[in-house]
Amino acid sequence: MAASQNNLESTVGDPLGVPVGGRPRAAHWLAQIGLFCMPALVLTIPINLLPYGLVLLVTTLMAPELLWRARHMDTQPIRVLTWLTLAVLALGVLSMVVFEHGLRNVDNRSRFLVIPWIAVWVCALRPDMRWLWRGAFAGLLGTFALALLQVLGGAPRAELSTNAIVLADIVVMLMVLLVFCRPSRRWSLVIVGMAAGCGTIILTGSRGVFAALLALLVVLALSLRWRTGVARLSVLAGMLAIAATLLLSVPELRHQVRLTELHSDVQRMEQGDSDSSAGARVERLQVAWDTFLDHPLIGVGVGHFDNAMQRVPICREDPQEQRCHLGHAHNDVAEWAATQGVPGLLLLLAVYGVPLWVFVRLHRRSGHTTFRGPAVAGVMVVVSYILCGLTQSMFAHQMTASFYVTIVGLLTGLSIVEGARHRAKSAR
Repeated sequence: MAASQNNLESTVGDPLGVPVGGRPRAAHWLAQIGLFCMPALVLTIPINLLPYGLVLLVTTLMAPELLWRARHMDTQPIRVLTWLTLAVLALGVLSMVVFEHGLRNVDNRSRFLVIPWIAVWVCALRPDMRWLWRGAFAGLLGTFALALLQVLGGAPRAELSTNAIVLADIVVMLMVLLVFCRPSRRWSLVIVGMAAGCGTIILTGSRGVFAALLALLVVLALSLRWRTGVARLSVLAGMLAIAATLLLSVPELRHQVRLTELHSDVQRMEQGDSDSSAGARVERLQVAWDTFLDHPLIGVGVGHFDNAMQRVPICREDPQEQRCHLGHAHNDVAEWAATQGVPGLLLLLAVYGVPLWVFVRLHRRSGHTTFRGPAVAGVMVVVSYILCGLTQSMFAHQMTASFYVTIVGLLTGLSIVEGARHRAKSAR
């Protein structure tokens, strides 16, 4: 018995340290590679999160005993997120049964299953968070280079292997990781990565991401230990004023960000023409509201917002009209309300609210005296998703849905490990 216990301890090592032994140690290093690949490859290769998914599966099979032991590290956050996962799946399956839809329509919701798995995986294999930061930095540089090549090659907007809006949304999330998961004394690289991220956003021509980008910059300015809050905000205001002046005064930048197009869209809307980017969004919000009033309890079914668009006369008269087949409402609240009714609205509140509560709680126990670390990154990812969701249905796209569940799981696990190490250090 004693020999067996000694062998187990030699395999597992320090409960809060790096796993030791053959397979556990190899799984730990593979996990760090996976942690780097997740943000580095999500936008730069067409298969985005598949490499990370393969690493997750392989390392889980390599050291299942570590995951089994790690489930006891901090059970409350993982348990709460597991209940959230079950609620998302239950409502998705209910919608599928009621409307007799196929499994494909709840595919993005099924991805929530990986949240507790990834959180326990991080607690077990304890990869270094610096690899996540390095991956975010590499991802931002690589994405900017590819986006620039695409635009210089004649594309009107950078899209890479997804679409321009999703590309800009994920870039902001990588910028959040770059800023709040940063190691000490890496500000020069943070500035380079932020510049690359802003450049990519300009190349996408996406305007809906600006609210999340502004929130990131404001929180960054307020979290720095440099003089007073007023001084930091003044510097930020000056930088934003310079950026706005460049966007408005340089014709090429104004065209790339589609400010002229926005002005034209508003004029067309005033004349009753909704066949434009901004007009279609307003039209879909109205359709979502009317659909919600007609079907407040169950909506029209997950993934079937296009059915609601049939109430628009042009969609009934011309089945080939492009704006009638966008697949979603271009707004999180409108999408979940129209497709799932009141339960959908409550679930959307939980999808964002529960992880937000978890990250705030974990930050309070992290030992950080500044606004940084994995829990803070989690808070800002959720806030950024909420803001991007004002002009996009974040869970109607495979990439944004997959990235959300993956990063929530990763940052939860990293926060749990960080908090446990802080409490152990305080106890010593």
